[in-house]
Amino acid sequence: MLNNFVMPDLYPAAPEIFLLLMSFLVLFVDLIFGATHRWMAAMLSVITLIGCAAITLVTSDGQTTLTFSNMFVDDLLSDFLKLVTYLAVIMMLIYGRQYMADRGLDKGEYYVLVLYATLGMMVMISAANFLTMYLGLELMSLSLYALVAIDRDNSRATEAAMKYFVLGALASGMLLYGMSMIYGATGSLELGGVAQALYQGNAEKPVLVFGLVFLVAGVAFKLGLVPFHMWIPDVYHGAPTAVTMFIGSAPKLAAFAMALRLLVYGLFGLALDWQKMLLIMAVLSIGLGNLAAIAQTNIKRMLAYSAISHMGYMVLGLMSGLVGGQVDPFTAVNAYSSALYYTVAYVLMSLGAFGMVLLLSRAGYEAENLEDFKGLNKRSPWFAAMMLIMMFSMAGIPFFIGFFAKFAVLLAAIKAGYTAVAVIAVMFSLVGAFYYLRVVKLMYFDAPVDSAPITAGLDVRVLVSLNGLAIAAFGLFPDEVMLVCTTTLMRSL
Repeated sequence: MLNNFVMPDLYPAAPEIFLLLMSFLVLFVDLIFGATHRWMAAMLSVITLIGCAAITLVTSDGQTTLTFSNMFVDDLLSDFLKLVTYLAVIMMLIYGRQYMADRGLDKGEYYVLVLYATLGMMVMISAANFLTMYLGLELMSLSLYALVAIDRDNSRATEAAMKYFVLGALASGMLLYGMSMIYGATGSLELGGVAQALYQGNAEKPVLVFGLVFLVAGVAFKLGLVPFHMWIPDVYHGAPTAVTMFIGSAPKLAAFAMALRLLVYGLFGLALDWQKMLLIMAVLSIGLGNLAAIAQTNIKRMLAYSAISHMGYMVLGLMSGLVGGQVDPFTAVNAYSSALYYTVAYVLMSLGAFGMVLLLSRAGYEAENLEDFKGLNKRSPWFAAMMLIMMFSMAGIPFFIGFFAKFAVLLAAIKAGYTAVAVIAVMFSLVGAFYYLRVVKLMYFDAPVDSAPITAGLDVRVLVSLNGLAIAAFGLFPDEVMLVCTTTLMRSL
């Protein structure tokens, strides 16, 4: 056995190896200096992610490279998604540092869990095998469960973590069962091997479809699609706001990569079957997410239901790659790139919205109710304008990145023949505009209930401003971002 061992090429996995080694250093430094120098763990974590980004850029050559016995792939799509993931996590760490410090939660284990969750996302993004996919998913999920419960004295956080863990374990079980069924039908754990078996017709169709149902259910849970959305409102509400921001941003990129690689790379031969499932879940997610968000008075729960609807819109693009059972390469790339574009846009908007919640929070005070935004324009016209940009963009109002993201996926759906679905999505988008514009109304037309000065640090203030301005700038020049997404997919599919 040892004589047949071939040393894998570690070069494509250099960012993952670097992050893993640096996580040990963060834990060690916190053990030695943590009691007096809390900032060191935060600084090292940010440096680690910047280092990962530099390594990813240096090792990226635009080619598709497989390693670890074809279980790990390094291509342009994985490099792009990893870079956006690093950016999202760095922003989350900067946004949440003061918030976690005020509550005594900025300990070494917090930063290490964030890095381990990020490592799990990176493995998911580069997975070319069911085993690798599941390994990355569990590493990310277990880290997130612990992060939700990191405030051990908070019963609400503990309850949210328990719900997340139980439902997450159920979803992981369904995903694993689906993978085992597909393995039994095709005889391969590699996504490429599964795709080849489907193309050659060497698999039992009933067994495959049965496995596909469980597989789609697992993917839908990670994306937060109806009817697998039950965990999202409670987890968003119960977790510390910095952790909520983390769950609502970077993992969406990994879940998108998971859906794309499993369904498009591996199971495209069953596209007619998973298209129908995604269609139903997309319509239900858009409808329920927008309607349920109207009734919320807590902005974290409002953004949770908003996330459900946004993932529904993203899935519209993901399911539009096949037209009438026929494959048109141009239409397929356009559809999948619109879904990628929507995911990136949503992550940017989500970071900004939760960043504003963290900006208004302070020691002993959680600015998580809609009332906390009353009269913000009188307290700070600039930050009211930033929140206005976030809300307008999420509502899909021109000319912000959210509008063009919605426009791209709706156009892809119409080209694929789902005109009626696109009309329904537009109608629910109008419904969704109500709860976003309600926040704007509270900021500009209501008297403030809290006159305390905004005490957030300079780093958070600058980052919120850059976040809002980026959403506006990408809205004015949407073609550049779309071109990056399209090129990335064309070079990776």
